[in-house]
Amino acid sequence: MILMNSLKKESAISTGTAFKLPTADAFAGIANYVDAVASKGFLSSLGYSTFITITSVVAILVCCSMCAWYITRVNSPISKILYYLFVFSMVVPFQMVMFTMSKLANMTHLNNPPGMVLLYLGFGSGLSVFMFCGFIKSIPLDIEEAAMIDGCNPLQTFFGVVMPILKPTAITVAILNAMWIWNDYLLPYLVIGLSTNYKTIPVVVQYLVGSYGAKDLGAMMALLVLSVIPIIVFYLTCQKYIIEGVVAGAVKG
Repeated sequence: MILMNSLKKESAISTGTAFKLPTADAFAGIANYVDAVASKGFLSSLGYSTFITITSVVAILVCCSMCAWYITRVNSPISKILYYLFVFSMVVPFQMVMFTMSKLANMTHLNNPPGMVLLYLGFGSGLSVFMFCGFIKSIPLDIEEAAMIDGCNPLQTFFGVVMPILKPTAITVAILNAMWIWNDYLLPYLVIGLSTNYKTIPVVVQYLVGSYGAKDLGAMMALLVLSVIPIIVFYLTCQKYIIEGVVAGAVKG
C-alpha cells in the first residue's frame, strides 16, 4: 500500500482512495520521490542512519562475541553473574528505562551519533551475548587449546579460530540488529530529538508533518519506500543465515 500510494498525488490519497490503484488523474510519477529526496534533512539523515547502523552492528558483533567467549570459557562466579545480567536485560521493557536513559544521555553528552552507537551497543548486547554463548558452547575446546599450543595468544585464538566458526550466528545477530537499529524511531527521538542536526530517517519523516497536522502523504510514502529499500536488500542478501544462526545460537549446547 505504501508503494502504491507513493505514486499518487496527495489529493488522491486523502480523498479515500488509498486502497485503490493509481488512476491516470491520480498518478504522480516520480514527483513524490523528488520531493522526498529534496525534503529538509533527507540526505544527511541517510548518512547518519547508515553510520549509526553499521558502526553499532560492528560494535555489537565484536564486543558481544568476545564477552560471550569469556563468559563461556571462564568458569567463575563473575562470568555467571554477567551471563544472567545479560539474560535479565532481555526481559526488561524499554519503557521502564527510557526516561532515565534519555536524561542520562543528555547529561553525559551522548546525544550524537557516537553516543547512539554506545546506547545501541548496550540495548543490543542482551540477545547478542545470549546467542553467541549458545553457539560457543558447541565449539570443541580442543580447537582453542591446539591454537594456544601453536603459540597463539588469546586475541589471536579468538579472531583467528573462534570468530570464523561464529560466522552463522554473527550474520544472524548482524541482521537482527541492523533491522532494529535502522528502523528504530523511539530511541533516536528520545536522545537526539528534533532539535539537533543528527536526525535519522525515522525522525526526519516527522518533518513532513506541517502545521496543524497537515501531511504531504505522497512525499511521506515515497520517503518510507526509500528508507526501507536498503534494509530489505540487506535482509534478502543474508536471509539464508537467519534460521541456521538462530538454531545454532539458541539450541546447541
